[in-house]
Amino acid sequence: MEGNIAVLTKGLTIAIGSIFPAIAIGMIGSKAMEAISRNPEASGKVFVPMLLASAFAEAIAIYALVIAFSIK
Repeated sequence: MEGNIAVLTKGLTIAIGSIFPAIAIGMIGSKAMEAISRNPEASGKVFVPMLLASAFAEAIAIYALVIAFSIK
């Protein structure tokens, strides 16, 4: 019984920990494309901050994965 609870807890941890970073990455990409479409010359200035913000959002999902692996 305890094994089933641990598996459920791991699944919920990674599911909940991945929802908001996924939404954030989608919003980052959307706003970056909107900024580039409004001002195509600024694509170089928008690209690097977009990648950094996506990497930080993805790091949160990786933290959730590490926590899920640490649950016994």
